[in-house]
Amino acid sequence: MVITQTPYRVSFAGGGTDLKAFYEHEYGAVLSAAVNLHMYVTVSPRFDETVRVSYTMTEITDGIEPIKHELVREALRLTGLSRHIEITTVGDVPGGTGMGSSSSLTTGILHALYAFRGDIVTAERIAEEACKIEIDILGHPIGKQDQYAAAFGGLNYIRFNPSGTVDVEPLPCRSETLDRLESQTLIFYTRQQRNADTILQKQSDGTADKMGVLREMRDLAGEMRYPLAGSGDLEEFGRLLHRGWELKRSLGFGITNDAVDGWYKAARKAGAMGGKLLGAGGGGFLLLLAPEDSHEAIREALGRPREIEFQVDRRGTRIVFISDHQALIKDGGYA
Repeated sequence: MVITQTPYRVSFAGGGTDLKAFYEHEYGAVLSAAVNLHMYVTVSPRFDETVRVSYTMTEITDGIEPIKHELVREALRLTGLSRHIEITTVGDVPGGTGMGSSSSLTTGILHALYAFRGDIVTAERIAEEACKIEIDILGHPIGKQDQYAAAFGGLNYIRFNPSGTVDVEPLPCRSETLDRLESQTLIFYTRQQRNADTILQKQSDGTADKMGVLREMRDLAGEMRYPLAGSGDLEEFGRLLHRGWELKRSLGFGITNDAVDGWYKAARKAGAMGGKLLGAGGGGFLLLLAPEDSHEAIREALGRPREIEFQVDRRGTRIVFISDHQALIKDGGYA
């Protein structure tokens, strides 16, 4: 048996410039962090020749073609595994909430399947192949930031080049600055789940008309590095975070709505310096940056919604458990 643990992510700026519709013309960039919430994937040998996949439902099939879970199906196909195998997935937060859950899942599945085969693969390869599955094979209208954040972990400036290559630059942030960032960040669940593909497809289709705004959002991701890496000026970081909110909101595409706008205004009035909807927008989780002495006022202003703690996960996808399965592999059972 192999178990992988793969982090979700939050992005602070630049989302949308990781779409091919943007970076095929000029480079895109995001500032993002892996967080201490995870997707767990287990892969284990199965005595029967069938494949069993367990998530919100359970599938038992005679091969990979009938598998309805498309991420599992394509990861099995890519890694060359097709029978005598059992896969389960469990996530800390639900999908459709803006924390990159589907890409964390794809990344974690690939890592687990390769380890099950006895192969060691790099974070870069895992991220590239996760992008291949989600974007190239399945045709999802998403970007590349989530796969790289999940694979590499940590706080990173990630650049997407017109050539299709991706550069991951860890941010040299002092531990005391990172501690203050974690303690001043609030993440609230808006109680709204959404289909990110719908929003991202609209954004991709409308990219040509919004290049100016998207360029500002990309540049903002670069600018936001400096208060974190240098002075540790979280007030300046909060000001830039608010600027990012204004830019992303100006795109339209259903990124925000009246309810979320109301939350944000109330939070700002109660002391928040800035914030953003995580992921494509439309609901999910709302991240806010605020001095700690205003946190209770913000919670009260928003009606004390469900809250998750923000901590940066400094590691990307990793194997947390592995047991011996060589006997069945010798038998050729997984071909």
